[in-house]
Amino acid sequence: MANANYIEGKRPIIEAFRAEMPMRRIFMADNIQQDSQVKDIQRKARQNGVEVKLVSRKQLDEMSERGSHQGLIAEAMPFGYATLRDITDAAALASAENNGAALVVVLDHITDSGNLGAIARSAEIVGASGLIIPNKRSASVTAATYKSSAGAINHIKIGRVANIVQTLELLKKEGFWVCGSTEKAQQVVWDAPLHGKIALVMGNENDGLADLTMRSCDFFAKLPQVGSVGSLNVAQAATAMMYEWMRQCAEKAK
Repeated sequence: MANANYIEGKRPIIEAFRAEMPMRRIFMADNIQQDSQVKDIQRKARQNGVEVKLVSRKQLDEMSERGSHQGLIAEAMPFGYATLRDITDAAALASAENNGAALVVVLDHITDSGNLGAIARSAEIVGASGLIIPNKRSASVTAATYKSSAGAINHIKIGRVANIVQTLELLKKEGFWVCGSTEKAQQVVWDAPLHGKIALVMGNENDGLADLTMRSCDFFAKLPQVGSVGSLNVAQAATAMMYEWMRQCAEKAK
């Protein structure tokens, strides 16, 4: 069974450190060759207070999922997911400080951890109060998420919930309008009321929004398209939608 908290190989471990991914310990082969990358990892481990444990290559082989550990496996700290209440409390504070504006991004079963990180990066930049993902059949926070978020994953709340539809209903009770991002929408995002307290729902990379999710949306919006190539991927689309929310809120605040 794959261990999502293990990072194998020299370069992935170095990149995980650069992305500020918290580490618990590093398992290092007792006969590893001390090249520049190994020395860099040892230096970063000392700087971050991460234990380096010498083990046999046989033990690393048993721990390895891909067989590409290169004598090094890092064990990352489990990610600390927020509760829905944590996110709605943050949104309430943001709303009070920003003329009633707050943004929560809900991801309807996206499956790529890199996309999750890219969306988290954009969400943190525009001042979103948090991201919400399902706890099953969905991407979770991994080393790829930290890398694609460029460290933003440490500065935005990410909550996992059992049921997206129930969560959207709870957000409505908290004063959010739920906007579903879909190519099936009649109005483009420029014409949609994407300001104030918004729960922006982005769909799965291949199938888009689930039917039940769409029934819980208050309105829909799509990105305008002139070219003939297929639509943007979910991370790019989410970024464009979030910036339009930010623009409209700024306009309303004038």
